[in-house]
Amino acid sequence: MPISVKRIYDAPEKNDGYRVLVDRLWPRGISKDSAHIDEWLKELAPSDALRKWFHHDPERWQEFQKRYTTELNSSALQEILQRLGTMAKKKKVTLLFGAKDIEHNNAVVLASFIKKTL
Repeated sequence: MPISVKRIYDAPEKNDGYRVLVDRLWPRGISKDSAHIDEWLKELAPSDALRKWFHHDPERWQEFQKRYTTELNSSALQEILQRLGTMAKKKKVTLLFGAKDIEHNNAVVLASFIKKTL
């Protein structure tokens, strides 16, 4: 399943495929035109409470992954996740995030979740 993750601040490339922003908040300093996104699925981002608790602290990474995966298992998100998984079977999907940390962010967890469950 061709799903990749990328910072939204990195230049868009042709091989990105379908570009999906998966942050709840719009990234600072980037215009909607320059983002070159196909869709913004803020519903798939961690809840505000979880996002604020994690605060991109690598020491909280393991617990963040568990809590975020629990949120992703919510029945309310299954239709969106299924649609994204189906799309990824047809063409490459790039999940975009705004965090500076490229290893400890919600897009990494989301990509892994989709690959494992769909």
